[in-house]
Amino acid sequence: MPSRIPPLAITAYTATSALGRGRDAHAAALHARRSGLRANDFTREPLPCAIGRVDGVEAAALPPAQAGHDSRNNRLAWLGLGADGFLDAARACIERHGAGRVALVVGTSTASIGATEQAYRELDGGRFPAPLREPMLHTPHSLAAFLQAALGTRGPCLTVATACSSSAKIFAKAERLLRLGVADAAVLAGVDTLCGSVLFGFNALELVAPEPCRPFDAERRGLSIGEAAGFALLEREGAADAPRLLGYGESSDAYHMSTPHPEGLGARRALADALARAGVSPREVDYVNLHGTATPKNDAVEAAVIGEVFDASTRVSATKGWTGHTLGAAGILESVLTLLAMEHAFVPGCLNAVMPDPACSASFAFDNEPRAICVALSNSFGFGGNNCTLAFGRAH
Repeated sequence: MPSRIPPLAITAYTATSALGRGRDAHAAALHARRSGLRANDFTREPLPCAIGRVDGVEAAALPPAQAGHDSRNNRLAWLGLGADGFLDAARACIERHGAGRVALVVGTSTASIGATEQAYRELDGGRFPAPLREPMLHTPHSLAAFLQAALGTRGPCLTVATACSSSAKIFAKAERLLRLGVADAAVLAGVDTLCGSVLFGFNALELVAPEPCRPFDAERRGLSIGEAAGFALLEREGAADAPRLLGYGESSDAYHMSTPHPEGLGARRALADALARAGVSPREVDYVNLHGTATPKNDAVEAAVIGEVFDASTRVSATKGWTGHTLGAAGILESVLTLLAMEHAFVPGCLNAVMPDPACSASFAFDNEPRAICVALSNSFGFGGNNCTLAFGRAH
């Protein structure tokens, strides 16, 4: 088992998703049980499903100095940076510590796919159209390159692309960078936008539901794809009321490309390691934000693991019924939702679930519940058995 680690302060955080821009918009939607999912209006070819689309991305404009980074994914990142004053907070952090001592750690899975799809749709004489000829737009590091240019960081710059656990694992990487003295602070970013390859790819795997997803419903039919941009600042010290990263657990069971280990081996290891690094027992955990994709196998395995690790004193739920599965951005988006649950002292239930799966234990909350939350976990489990659990807590 790993040793306990010193907590780190989360000195700023924000999210932009189908629920709106910023923490207040997300908190209001959670309280009102108002989903951001809508009928698919993104793909040119018909694909009957629900999506979590962010309004205003197409009209967003990057700063003139970063015009060469223009892509839908980077535009969503720029929108997200403007919410909750995060851009100002990030620049103040860089000024405080020095550009060379601030790391930039990015999680994404679709970063460049949308730009490449657009380039092929708009071929000009057999070549990519002029705005999309920049090679960096077509690499997984596209997002990090844009953010580094926009923010001015000069410390370590890393891109994590581990499918749906990508922007959860960035917290773990940043913690190690700070603990080893490589950096004094880290800007964390998770951004993924909708694109045809992902929507039709998941549909080809028979994982996309024709209606809004229903996590942990007995008759769930699959996931809904969404998009989001989430950001956080991680520092050793912060205000007394700033939430803390208490721990993390990572695993890679490599059981199957798209199916979880039937006994949840990787999920168990990630949970156990997160609790060990946080120095807390399962009974001390007030709330767990589940991965909860609403696919039959993923939800069944996660429900079984939760039933064995936690009793009813710990409340658990999944929030993808609000936002859809935002893929590489899911880890940080759901971390923000978890922090909002702590801040507002309530558990957001499993939206859209009408008939709870009998496999769900007494820990599951299907309706919103008032609850003081001092310690919370957030699960992110990716394709290929790449898993991450994060532990958050109050400063005291």
